[in-house]
Amino acid sequence: MSKSNNLFYWKISGVFLLLLSVLGVGYVMITSFVAERYHQEVNQRLYGTIADSTTNNVKILPSGEVDKASLQDVMHSMMVINPSVEVYLLDTKGDIITYVAPHKKIKLKSVDLEPVLSFIDGDREKMIVGDDPRHPGDRKVFSAAKIIDQDELKGYVYIILASEEQAAVTDNLFGSYILKLGTWFFFLALGLALLVGLLAIWYLTRNLRRIIDTVRRFKEGDYEARVFLKRQGELSSLADNYNAMADTIVANIEELQGVEKLRRELIANVSHDLRTPLAIMQGYVETLLIKEDNLSVEERRKYLNTILNSNEKLAKLIAQLFEYSKLEAKQLEPKKEPFFISELAQDVFFKYQILAKEQGIAMDLVCPPDLPMVFADLGMVERVVQNLMDNALKFTPEGGKVTIELNSVGGNVEVKIADTGPGIPEEEQSYIFERYRQMAPGAEKKGTGLGLAIAKKMLDLHDATIQVQSRLNEGTVFWFQLPSHQQMAFAN
Repeated sequence: MSKSNNLFYWKISGVFLLLLSVLGVGYVMITSFVAERYHQEVNQRLYGTIADSTTNNVKILPSGEVDKASLQDVMHSMMVINPSVEVYLLDTKGDIITYVAPHKKIKLKSVDLEPVLSFIDGDREKMIVGDDPRHPGDRKVFSAAKIIDQDELKGYVYIILASEEQAAVTDNLFGSYILKLGTWFFFLALGLALLVGLLAIWYLTRNLRRIIDTVRRFKEGDYEARVFLKRQGELSSLADNYNAMADTIVANIEELQGVEKLRRELIANVSHDLRTPLAIMQGYVETLLIKEDNLSVEERRKYLNTILNSNEKLAKLIAQLFEYSKLEAKQLEPKKEPFFISELAQDVFFKYQILAKEQGIAMDLVCPPDLPMVFADLGMVERVVQNLMDNALKFTPEGGKVTIELNSVGGNVEVKIADTGPGIPEEEQSYIFERYRQMAPGAEKKGTGLGLAIAKKMLDLHDATIQVQSRLNEGTVFWFQLPSHQQMAFAN
C-alpha cells in the first residue's frame, strides 16, 4: 500500500475515532440525565405522602391560625428522622409562613402554587417538580398537602424531598458512579468499535485504494493500468468512467504521436517542395550572372521563364500553406449566396482547357441546361473545383481525359471531376484527404497533397461531403453535392 493510500486510510480512521468519542460522551451525558430523573421520580414516589402525615400533627389555634410552635416541633422531629427533607408552611397564596431548613436561610418568599395543586389534586404517578426556596430557578421533587380546619383551607405543607445537603452528597456519589461507569463503558466500547471500524473501513475502502493506486500508476506512465473490480458496487461506476477516460487519453496520445509523425513527414515534403524551386531559381540566376556575356537572347529568355515558373510554384505552395492554416484555425467562414454553378464550371473549364492542351490532355464539360442555382460560398466552391482540377491534371498522362460533370440529384446539385490517371490504391483512399498524407512511398511525387485537404475543409464548412471512387490504371472520380437555392429557401 502506498504512502498516500495509508494517509487516506488513517484520515478516515481518525474521523471515525472522533465520531465514536462524540457518541461516547453523548451517551454518558444522556445516561446521567436519565438516571438523575429516575432518582428524583423514585424519591417522589417513596416519600410523596410524607406531607399528608405531617398535616395530621398540625394544631390550629383558637384564633384559627396554625400553631407555628407545634409545627416547628413536628418539622424538627421529621428532619431528625429524615434529614434529607426541607419542610415549609405556606399560606393559601403560597407565601412562606415558616420553615425548617438546615444552615442557610431561604431566598424565596413564596412558592408557585400551580405545581403544588397539580400534585395534590392530580395523578401522583407522574413526576412533578416545584420551586426550591433556597435556590431560585431550581426545580425539585416535593411532597405537599392541604391544611384544613373545619372545612376551611388554612395553608399547605410543602416538603422538598431532596435537600441541598442530600443533593450535594448524591451528586458527588452519582458523579463518581457515572464517571466510573462512563469510563469503563467508553474505553470498552471505543476499543471494540475502533477495532471493528478499522476492519470495516479497510474492507470498504479496498476498492477505492485500488482505484487510487491505479491512477497513480497511470500518472507515472503505465498507460495500460486499468481498474478491474471483482464485484459491482458504488465504485464500479467510478472505475468504469476511469477506464473509459484512460482509453480516451491513450487513444489521444496515440493520435497525437501519429499526427506528430505525419507532421514531420509534411515538413519534409514541404521542405523538399520549397527547396526544389528555390534551387532551380538559384541555379539559373547564378548561370545568368556567370555567363552574362556569353548567353544569347533566346537562352536568356529561356532561363528567365524557368525562374518565373519556379517562382510561381513557390508562391502557390506558400499560399496553400497559409490557406490551410487559416481553415484549421477556423479563421475563414463561408459567405453563402445563390449562384449558377454551371457558369462557374464553364469558367473553370475554359481556364484549364489551355493548360490541358499544352499537356496533351482532352477535356469535356457535361452540364444540363436546366440546373438550379446553388446556395454556397462562390469563392470557396471555385477553390474546391480548381483544386480537384489541379489534382486531375497532375496525375492524368498525355493522351488522357478530364471530365467535369454536373447533375441535379434530388434537391442538390452534384459536381463530378473524373480523370483517366493511374488511380489511387484502395488502401490509400481512406486518408488521401488528410493534411499530412500524400501518396504511397515510392510513387511519383507531384506535390504536397494539400489541395485535397483544403477542398475537404472548405466543403466541411458547407456541411458537404467529398467522396472518391478510383481503380488502378482506370482513373479517379471525385464528387460532392451542394444544396440548391430553392431547397434552402424552402427549408427556411
